[in-house]
Amino acid sequence: MRAKATSGFAGLAKACCLGLLAAGFPLHLAFAVDDAAQLFNSSPALSVREAAAAPSVDEMRPLAAHAPKRANFEMERASREARHVADWVVDSGDNRSMPFAIVDKTDAKVFVFDADGRLHGAAPALLGLAKGDLAVPGIGNRPLSSIRPWERTTPAGRFVAALGRNMHGVEILWVDYDGAVSMHPVIKGKPEERRAQRLATPTPLDNRISYGCINVPAKFFEHVVRPAFSGTYGIVYVLPEMMPARAVFASYDVEERAQLQSASQAVSAKTAPGAAAH
Repeated sequence: MRAKATSGFAGLAKACCLGLLAAGFPLHLAFAVDDAAQLFNSSPALSVREAAAAPSVDEMRPLAAHAPKRANFEMERASREARHVADWVVDSGDNRSMPFAIVDKTDAKVFVFDADGRLHGAAPALLGLAKGDLAVPGIGNRPLSSIRPWERTTPAGRFVAALGRNMHGVEILWVDYDGAVSMHPVIKGKPEERRAQRLATPTPLDNRISYGCINVPAKFFEHVVRPAFSGTYGIVYVLPEMMPARAVFASYDVEERAQLQSASQAVSAKTAPGAAAH
């Protein structure tokens, strides 16, 4: 890991979701995850204003018409934002041919896809107690007792993820290693938190309880998350809840882009040398 991560390794072992941090997370894998993060997360998230004002590389290139690619949600219910991001991932290839997951904080739901955008499975999730899309700087190095309720957010963003193990040997999926955020089977927690019962309710209104980690049903982790990310890195897209997804991922609507490409191709054909005059 970077100096920040290596200096905070001991602190990280104290700090996520009631002790669910990986003191047992192999250091060679930690370095590899950081290398992958530098490779795949090289572009910082854009602000809403920057995303609207700055032309993308694709916008500056001649456009060739193509049929938009979409993620296959099967018959699973998903929000418009979740479908927007998943379709963009598949159409743009932003997942770099790796499996990926969409974490919809508003709906408190996780979707796991293979590299081609076919749904492996979906399940409800427990998320950070506080609403918000940013992590408090240095929170991964702090003891749980020092983390105030309004700091317990699940940060939004695009994260290179890898499987690891916590200090108790339980397998988890590292989402944001420096920020001490992972996806893992739901923990028992304090009796009054009723975490398992919260996962079973039909509404997302009671799914905000964790310190920032993403709790999912144990069977879902075992049968969907683990097989999808076994032996490979993957990408986890945590959708924002305080701003549009486009502002975080610089994503595009695949249908709008296809229409723009078709229109651009038609204009190019009309203005090309040798085009028939009308």
